[in-house]
Amino acid sequence: MNVSNYGKLVSAVFITFSGNCRKALTYYHTCFGGTLQFETFEKELQGYTEMPVVSGALVSDRVLIYGSDLVHNEGRTLGNYMSIFLLCENTDDRQALIEQLKPNKKDLFAGYYDDQKLVEITDAFDVRWVLGV
Repeated sequence: MNVSNYGKLVSAVFITFSGNCRKALTYYHTCFGGTLQFETFEKELQGYTEMPVVSGALVSDRVLIYGSDLVHNEGRTLGNYMSIFLLCENTDDRQALIEQLKPNKKDLFAGYYDDQKLVEITDAFDVRWVLGV
């Protein structure tokens, strides 16, 4: 995965998706734009319904997300110890991201989060996001 053409990168996140990496990164692409790259196995692996993504990357102006379908030997566990932090330009920018990332759209209220410095949401892939202004 070569991302050297994208300028100076200061941080990135790596997420193990355990079977839905392509779907997750493609979804994040609709939220953040940018470029998607995938490296997959050349043959099927037992336990996977699709060709597993060995390494995938979403490179955008806002975020660099690496991911994989391959999990550690102990498996994938969800926890609240890690969130992805994004600093938004303003409350309108943040509200637009909330609307894109939040899986349950009917829970959204425009302007509801305007007076909060940090807003935490969990997307459809159980990834926690902290959006600041």
